Amino acid sequence: MKIEIFGSVGEVEASAWDALNHGNSPFLLYGFLSSLESTGSIGGDSGWQPLYVTAYEDERLVGALAAFIKSHSYGEYIFDWQWANASERMGVPYYPKIVMAAPLTPATGKRILLAKDAPEETADALISVVLEIATDISASSVHWLFCTQSEQAMLRSSDFMPRASFQFHWENQKYESFDTFLNTMTSRKRKQIRRERREAIAGISKIETYRGQDIPNEALQAMDGFYRNTVHEHGGYDYLRPGFFEAARDALGEKMMIVAAYIGEEIAAAAQFWVGQNALYGRYWGCKCEVPFLHFELAYYQGIDFCIDNNIALFEAGAQGGHKLLRGFMPRPTFSSHWIRAPRLSSAIEEFLPQEKSEVQRRMKELATRSPYKN
Repeated sequence: MKIEIFGSVGEVEASAWDALNHGNSPFLLYGFLSSLESTGSIGGDSGWQPLYVTAYEDERLVGALAAFIKSHSYGEYIFDWQWANASERMGVPYYPKIVMAAPLTPATGKRILLAKDAPEETADALISVVLEIATDISASSVHWLFCTQSEQAMLRSSDFMPRASFQFHWENQKYESFDTFLNTMTSRKRKQIRRERREAIAGISKIETYRGQDIPNEALQAMDGFYRNTVHEHGGYDYLRPGFFEAARDALGEKMMIVAAYIGEEIAAAAQFWVGQNALYGRYWGCKCEVPFLHFELAYYQGIDFCIDNNIALFEAGAQGGHKLLRGFMPRPTFSSHWIRAPRLSSAIEEFLPQEKSEVQRRMKELATRSPYKN
């Protein structure tokens, strides 16, 4: 087996990279990563320096992972600011660190990409190389963010500590229609959602759903503006640089979707989604004017409609948001794994993680008691 490391995904053959098993997630596909790179959303001075670690057997790509050398903790959504502060108090620099993640995207997915018939040792070889890189650059730590549960279990044998977190996900129970889905809810919640949908639709002229090359430039430009306005209104940072949405549409085609609400002939609000193998991922939302419940209609109910119509099993609507619970999104575990170089910091985090896991489980159990479903 031969290991090669590249600084740009453009140095890897696109078809070979995408032929690896990505599972549901589209966020490590060649087109997504190349769109981030070409627009400066990663690389350059973004604080996300990519390293693509690849494994070849007889010149055939059999495994890969996307690693990023980070000089900050922004855009990760598994928060380690307290760890960084503790490290600095101990006199140990926390940056640079290495993360294996889908950049700027809080969505669960495979982090170790393997060919169907990859040799058994491929995953271990890739993990070992990442730890070697961490030593070479004096990285404080290595973090696998929003990895799969099976990857988290495998990483324990390489001294990575598991960390618990959760999100709200909607799961398709083979519903025949939106009404079928609503019929699984209590009467009060059914009435609430129907009222929200009626009021949202009453405040606009029409809703259009666009995918891939059918997404008009005006919708992409509107989405870009909505994204930046929403980020700035909430005191965030617009990680995606101008041109990303256009580049992603051209690179990923039908995997990109925008749902736009019009008032007259003008786009007044929009939500952007990614369509995975058997999952839908809600990402960005924004509007020009306030229409009651339009956020819920575009970002949630239209996504649920799409999943039902296309027999898609899972809808991940993004990070945080307890308001998702009342609209049918239930708390589900998410996973990460962490290796810390400094022994004192590692011991402190190892002691903290079981306490955090217990609190996560308690919180999920509490939220489940507020389920909108009948049973």
